[in-house]
Amino acid sequence: MESVDFGNMRRAMVDSQLRTSGVTAAWVIAAMGGVARENFAPDTLKTTAYMDRALPLGGGRALNPPLATGLMLEAAEVGSDDKVLLIGAGTGYVARLLAERAASVVAVEESADLIAVARGNLAGRKNVKLVEGPLAQGAASSGPYSVIIIDGAVGELPDSIVAQAAEDAIIVTGIIDGAVTRLASGHARGGRVALRPFADSEIAALPGFARTKEFVF
Repeated sequence: MESVDFGNMRRAMVDSQLRTSGVTAAWVIAAMGGVARENFAPDTLKTTAYMDRALPLGGGRALNPPLATGLMLEAAEVGSDDKVLLIGAGTGYVARLLAERAASVVAVEESADLIAVARGNLAGRKNVKLVEGPLAQGAASSGPYSVIIIDGAVGELPDSIVAQAAEDAIIVTGIIDGAVTRLASGHARGGRVALRPFADSEIAALPGFARTKEFVF
C-alpha cells in the first residue's frame, strides 16, 4: 500500500474521467482532486478507489463511481450559502466533498456500520451533521434545504423528501429506469418536482425507495 501513488491516481481520475465528461465546475474539480477518496473505501479496495466503478461497502451499499459523483455535484450547482441535504451518507465521501463548498450539510444514513465509519472520516468538519435514520425519511427537523442530493438510484422520490426542499431548491438523484440507472435533476416548486434525466450512469440502488405498486382492476 505504501508504494501506491494515490495522488497520481487522483489526478488521473480528474483528467480522464471528470474533465472529459462535462464536469467543469471549479469547486467540484478542486474537491475531488483534493479529497483522498481511498480513505472512504474499504481497506481491501483502496487501490481501486479511482477506477470508474462502484465499490461495495457491504449490506448491498456502495461507494458510487467517481464520474457519477462528479456529474451529480455539477448538476447540483452548490453555492457557498447553500444548505444541503444528502441522502445516503455511506462512509462520508460525498459529504466530505460538499463540506468544501456548502454552508452546511446534513447527511442521513441508516446503516449503523456505515455511519460509524462516516463519523470517523468526517470528524472535525463543523459544517457537516450526520443523522442516523431511515434514508427515505430524510431529516425534516433541520430543513428546509436549498439543495437535496440522493446519492443512489431510487425507484420513486417520496413526497416526504420533496417536502423538505425549499422553494426552487435543486434536487439531484439517481433513478431506476427499467434495467438501467440514470442521473436526474429538477427544481422543487409548489411542493412538487419534475425530474429530468441528464446522464446514463452506474449508480447503486438505495434501500427504501422502491416504486409503489399500482393496483390493476
